[in-house]
Amino acid sequence: MIIHTIEELREKIKEWKKQNMTVGLVPTMGALHNGHLSLIKKSVEKCDKTVVSVFVNPIQFCPGEDLEKYPRTLEADEKLCSDAGVDIVFAPSPKEMYGEGHILSNDFLTYVIPPFFYTNKLCGKSRVGHFDGVCTVVNKLFNIVQPDFAFFGEKDRQQLIILKKMVKDLNIPVEIIPCPIVREESGLALSSRNKYLSDEDKKYALALSQILFNIKACYNKGITDVKALTETAYSYLNEHHSLEYLEFRDADDLEEKKIADDNTIVFIALKISDVRLIDNIALK
Repeated sequence: MIIHTIEELREKIKEWKKQNMTVGLVPTMGALHNGHLSLIKKSVEKCDKTVVSVFVNPIQFCPGEDLEKYPRTLEADEKLCSDAGVDIVFAPSPKEMYGEGHILSNDFLTYVIPPFFYTNKLCGKSRVGHFDGVCTVVNKLFNIVQPDFAFFGEKDRQQLIILKKMVKDLNIPVEIIPCPIVREESGLALSSRNKYLSDEDKKYALALSQILFNIKACYNKGITDVKALTETAYSYLNEHHSLEYLEFRDADDLEEKKIADDNTIVFIALKISDVRLIDNIALK
């Protein structure tokens, strides 16, 4: 079942809650792939009812980003969800989510602003305001759906850490369930933006996972100096890669690490033919 309005969705949620059913939420921007499917399967297994939101959220896109060309495949998304046992696909319009006229700036719209310490680094450094948009829309979805559990992929691990912080700080009664990164056989992390890559670009994109896997292998051999571990990356890069960052951060609060340990996450972002890709790996 696909629902486009908040009012109709809330009526269904009320019915479920009256029957003491547990509700799982999988927030997405659509263009669903096997990575999303892994989240959906976990929700269907764990919860009595599952809602998948499909909403290309305009306020998390920064100027010059791919809002207009971001893939929109609602019909295919709905079929994938139906086949996977999803109860409701919630596909609102920007007008439905943000109101008539929807002037989408914090001059006119109430935003949820996560702590600066969590957002002034990694993706937040180049995408100023991105996580404000993410936290705002996710908080709205939590208020609309009132899920018991919400499922997020570890591929967007900075986002995951920030959302866990938001839930804790705002006392939101939902348990966030982290789900592992799903990769192609080649090692490339699944992403909706992989659709922008040519076959040739995909070969260059393998550098992300190769760098991360090699760093983890070096760490497992006893190398903990972050500078030395970082230097192992450069042999995988060439003129087709534009490295944005390769950083070692604490898994709980994103504090920068000088010496790697078992609570370290390695984050990477690079561009290939103007397609920005991200990936990460836990060293333990």
